[in-house]
Amino acid sequence: MRIAFIGLGNMGGPMAGNLVKAGHEVAGVDPNESSHAAARELGIDVVDSAAEAVRGAQVVFTMLPSGKVVTAVVDSILDACDSDAVIVDSSTIDVESARALHERIAASGRRFLDAPVSGGIGGAAAGTLTFMVGGDEQTVADVREVIEAMAGKIFHVGGPGAGQSAKACNNLMLAINTAGLCEAATLADRLGLDPQVMYELAQVSSGDSWALRTWYPVPGVVDSAGVNRDFDGGFSVDLFAKDLGLALDAGASTNTPLEYVQRVRDQFLALSEAGYGNKDCSILVRLIDGTITTD
Repeated sequence: MRIAFIGLGNMGGPMAGNLVKAGHEVAGVDPNESSHAAARELGIDVVDSAAEAVRGAQVVFTMLPSGKVVTAVVDSILDACDSDAVIVDSSTIDVESARALHERIAASGRRFLDAPVSGGIGGAAAGTLTFMVGGDEQTVADVREVIEAMAGKIFHVGGPGAGQSAKACNNLMLAINTAGLCEAATLADRLGLDPQVMYELAQVSSGDSWALRTWYPVPGVVDSAGVNRDFDGGFSVDLFAKDLGLALDAGASTNTPLEYVQRVRDQFLALSEAGYGNKDCSILVRLIDGTITTD
């Protein structure tokens, strides 16, 4: 199958590479030329424009930074897409933009799914991402086999915008878990507890979470934790703050108070303003332990 992939960054590049591994012909595009060499090594045909990428593609994936960018890209490619193409947006964007894209693309006679992912860069590379898909059930069935090349789990969570709604709720839980993890790790250290023992007991106790198992913020405890690489790479402070802003917007639109998430987002914004926006989000532990000050 011919597939177009728009956005070949830290997430999109490996995702498109897994489509190639599954035997698909993938044309990709990204304005950042630094991503091109890695994409070509994965077997992706890197082309000069989004319109060129989508010509003849049966499925078009987008992995882009915001709803505004996704909307602009869709507007620029829609006429170039095949009349029966399915467009799948795996970006994390606001619910209202996702719903508007469903309407816009349906009006053109084409089909659309909002299908954000969870699992991070590691999941993108391993092909084990969780897809949260919103849209028509038949459309999901038609592209499921394609998505499976990038996925560990695929959840059809409802109609237009439901994928982004689920992602907002998931990120809300991750944010609170991450803040609690950073506070608990700091407190455990100051109480003289062995971090390895604390990690192992929490894994099999009520304090367990994905954040704990993946990001425990003490050196040498969890290989995948950002603390082991000076918080370089990973899920950045700026991206997390952006995603939590989307959750807060959803809360405001439904009259749902999200006070705990607001607090965590404020901490990430403070880190960003202090120059740590590109660092892994678990650097929050350094704000909590006082290593970083934002006064």
